[in-house]
Amino acid sequence: MKYSFANRMHGVDESFIREILKVTEKPEIISFAGGLPNPGLFPVREISDAAQKALACKGESALQYATTEGYLPLREFIAQRYQLKQGLEVSPDEILITNGSQQGIDLVAKILLNRGDHVIIERPGYLGAIQAISLYETEFHGVSMEDDGVDTAELEDVFKDHPIKLFYAVPNFQNPSGISYSRKKRDDVAEILKSTAAIFLEDDPYGELRFTGAKLPLIKSQIREQGILMGSFSKITVPGTRLGWVCADKEIMDKLKVAKQAADLHSNFLSQVIIHQYLMDNDLDEHIEKIKNVYGQQCQCMFSAIQQYFPAKLTCTKPEGGMFLWVTLPEGVSSMELFEKAIAENVAFVPGGAFYVNGGGDRSFRLNFSNSTEEKIETGIKKLAGVIKRML
Repeated sequence: MKYSFANRMHGVDESFIREILKVTEKPEIISFAGGLPNPGLFPVREISDAAQKALACKGESALQYATTEGYLPLREFIAQRYQLKQGLEVSPDEILITNGSQQGIDLVAKILLNRGDHVIIERPGYLGAIQAISLYETEFHGVSMEDDGVDTAELEDVFKDHPIKLFYAVPNFQNPSGISYSRKKRDDVAEILKSTAAIFLEDDPYGELRFTGAKLPLIKSQIREQGILMGSFSKITVPGTRLGWVCADKEIMDKLKVAKQAADLHSNFLSQVIIHQYLMDNDLDEHIEKIKNVYGQQCQCMFSAIQQYFPAKLTCTKPEGGMFLWVTLPEGVSSMELFEKAIAENVAFVPGGAFYVNGGGDRSFRLNFSNSTEEKIETGIKKLAGVIKRML
């Protein structure tokens, strides 16, 4: 049968990373491809205790339908944490619990974007955002990333030349590059935004995972109503509950709730109650400190191995947090060809082209360090270096 699909489906492909992950399911593959947290750090016993306690104390209500906004005590916790950690005053009514921050991107795009609207995204940019926003048949404008964040001169030019409606960015330990915006870049971006009518969608799943350097403020703290902020429990507790959130001004939040109701009524309520119980019974800061210590060691291990084994012609970012680093190959060397040869050596990564709108990234690739042991990192990078040297 020949199906007649909506036009919006014609220009959106399956997630390249999800397809790669199918290849990496073989146990012999050393995979730096997925954006996966380290499962050895999951608080399994504590989550189990929280689940039992939540069901014992709130069993019937925890298993019932709930409000679209999400569990109020959980939203209060998020609001209080923004005040405590960022000095950002947020009301629980300005927070919507979502099925991961990925749903947050989709809902924001759904309420703001019409076909043909202009959207800025970092270059390279987060593949999940590219995929979600593409469904709304928008026109992307990629703005280059520099060592300390987005190229603000280029950003200004794009705003001058196009009626930008939305600017999506990951200022802390960006996916895929690992780059974090400097304080100056944050200030400059905020000033540029203030002169426009665009909404800034600030995705911050990795912000608490800083293992070196000084903490920097959220851009939303400077632009307030013009900024929409997103966060996630996936990177700081466990990803399996699929709990994230959107923080936005009341007028935006009212529209988000309508879109959320149309999508799924509310996020998994039992997961919300369990995560909140876990947060009440455990020290989240202590848990995050463990994550940061391990990720910092894994990042240093990968960076050191790259310096030791990779040819000097390559460049590599050195993140101060998060889960990724970004490698750029010499002219004439294709990361896609490298991927195909590396898979034959049982090593996987994500070629850079997947993170670019309107072409690009042929010489770059993303490496994830959080989901591999230091032994596997050393072995995998050494193997990858051998493939690169043969290609050169």
